[in-house]
Amino acid sequence: MTIRVLVADDHGAIRAGLVMILDNAEGIEVIGEAADGATAIRQARALKPDVTLMDVRMPGMDGIAATRELTGAGLGQVLVLTTFDLDEYVYAALRAGAAGFLLKSVEAAKLVEAVRLVAAGEGVLAPQITRKLISAFASAPERETTRPAGLDELTGREREVLACIGQGLSNAQIATRLFIGETTVKTHVSRVLTKLDLRSRVQAAILAQEAGLTG
Repeated sequence: MTIRVLVADDHGAIRAGLVMILDNAEGIEVIGEAADGATAIRQARALKPDVTLMDVRMPGMDGIAATRELTGAGLGQVLVLTTFDLDEYVYAALRAGAAGFLLKSVEAAKLVEAVRLVAAGEGVLAPQITRKLISAFASAPERETTRPAGLDELTGREREVLACIGQGLSNAQIATRLFIGETTVKTHVSRVLTKLDLRSRVQAAILAQEAGLTG
């Protein structure tokens, strides 16, 4: 099936470049463009994209607020793309429910790959950002672990899947580790997100680390 993408960025030249890259990729179609967050929300409601490529800094409603609106309304996945890798943007985007976060310096092939992964329900973080997240957890070994509401409702298998998500494993890797089918993994991931009231796989990964499930 074709992945339907909405591109939101206030810089026309950058937006045109993103559209060109994605439209030239097999199995991906750009169905709309937006220059600000409010327009992105209107477009998403009308066009129902699978993935919205969202800039952070835009006039009026910014990308973080727009991401929160889209994920809260279940209007597809959001992949945040920005020139900044500052912590506040990363955490704000992930808290808002973004399924991924990439820098605009990303290579075209990796951008296309990220869109496909996010459309398939995977989480995507730029390597630079992943290192920051890992460092943040590693530098606070004495922090108290929290037990999120809903964790006790997970089955044993769902807890195993959540731990694997926290370790950054893909669905295929989880399937191999747990000796189950990839379709079954997707079902478990969906149930984990629902029971824990999470908007994205990346939020689940952070929760798993905060709860001390990753070993």
